[in-house]
Amino acid sequence: MATVNVVSEHPETEAWERLKAWAEPKGLLKDPRRHPVFGFNNPSPSPDCKEYGYEFWICVGPEVTSGGGVEVREMAGGRFAVMTHRGYPTPQVWKQLWDWVQGSSYQWRKTHELERIHDPLALEAEVVFDLYLPIEG
Repeated sequence: MATVNVVSEHPETEAWERLKAWAEPKGLLKDPRRHPVFGFNNPSPSPDCKEYGYEFWICVGPEVTSGGGVEVREMAGGRFAVMTHRGYPTPQVWKQLWDWVQGSSYQWRKTHELERIHDPLALEAEVVFDLYLPIEG
């Protein structure tokens, strides 16, 4: 994975702009099935601080190396409960997936959740996400 992490008051936008500036010239955003884009809070928001972090990942091949403000690293695999959502994810949408896991035979696996955007270049009105909640059991 090639990763970009930003901590600020609006980290999603800033991290996306950095990743896009790096990935678009390489043609990585043209094929979201081959190069899916994932994101997650890192570090998570807290009530006493305006700043929080957001990290984007894009799948890349082994020929890609770190540089230009982008780090390349391996992602540990695992099992996830997945839900598709049209529009930007909200806490209420994440709660639906969390409630499903709580009512199932699975348990939350303590690692970060992921949001995968189907088409990173889609217009805001056409955005679709898959929400990945890590599970075990």
